[in-house]
Amino acid sequence: MEITSKQRAYLRSLASTIDPVFQIGKASLTPEIVAAIAENIEKRELIKVSVLKNCFDDPKELAEMLGERTQSIVVQVVGKKITLFKQKKKNSRITLPGA
Repeated sequence: MEITSKQRAYLRSLASTIDPVFQIGKASLTPEIVAAIAENIEKRELIKVSVLKNCFDDPKELAEMLGERTQSIVVQVVGKKITLFKQKKKNSRITLPGA
């Protein structure tokens, strides 16, 4: 699923008020963290992930890997914060503009 720049801007505005729900640290992306993020994004649709200072991986690369492994869309990467979105098939709480 691809999103337009307007939809991406809308998701960024929604994400500005939420706090990160996961932290990626020294161990980087473990299968357990990926599974937990995938499960959480199924419920919430829009989540933030924080990359800690002791993680030496690039946040943009981590965001790409998370997007692939969770089948979600990387909305933005700002500093060490990653925002991911995956719309529910039924009962979606987030309606994208122009969709």
